[in-house]
Amino acid sequence: MFSKSLRKQEQIRRYSISATDTGWEVREEHGPKVVKHVQYHDWHRVERARRSIVIELDELQRRGWQATAN
Repeated sequence: MFSKSLRKQEQIRRYSISATDTGWEVREEHGPKVVKHVQYHDWHRVERARRSIVIELDELQRRGWQATAN
């Protein structure tokens, strides 16, 4: 549904939103570490989470992070 990865030098950040049987899963990973893993059942919360992710991605890219192939 939504998946984006950024890299700066050896650092990688991954963001994803995927549908599950009971709602949606929002994940944020910094390298091998999962820093956010949330299950939402309300689509409006998913929309807010996605907006927050997009804002963070824009800021990271302004600071030199590059988009990578997923």
